[in-house]
Amino acid sequence: MPTRTARTAWNGTLQEGSGQVELTSSKIGTYEVSFPKRAAEGANGTTSPEELIAAAHSACFAMQFSALIAEAGGTPIALEIQDDVTLGPDPDGGFKLTGIKLTVRGEVDGLDADGFAKAAADAKATCPISKALTGVDITLDVALEQ
Repeated sequence: MPTRTARTAWNGTLQEGSGQVELTSSKIGTYEVSFPKRAAEGANGTTSPEELIAAAHSACFAMQFSALIAEAGGTPIALEIQDDVTLGPDPDGGFKLTGIKLTVRGEVDGLDADGFAKAAADAKATCPISKALTGVDITLDVALEQ
């Protein structure tokens, strides 16, 4: 399996500095990062490690979920995965990820709501990014749409 690479160039202090995250392997873009914007409610044109984790997790989950739906005898028609990653204070000092909420909606042929929910729970447990995030509480909100 391949290795994927990203690179960050950072200039300055935590509070006054900023950086650029480059998606090196895909060459699809370079994105601004800054700690004050990371800690603010509005992103204001910058990304953050939490948003990048959310993107990676939602994409990985969608791939694993679609495979598990098929294994259960269903056919995924449309899946929408929203991944909300929350940064908060760490009681031991600094910050940590305090929770991840996966919101899963989808249209699937051949599975009922229970089968859909089971496939989602199994995907949460088995997608490689979920496995990497085992130190973070991941909740699941699942609904099969007709």
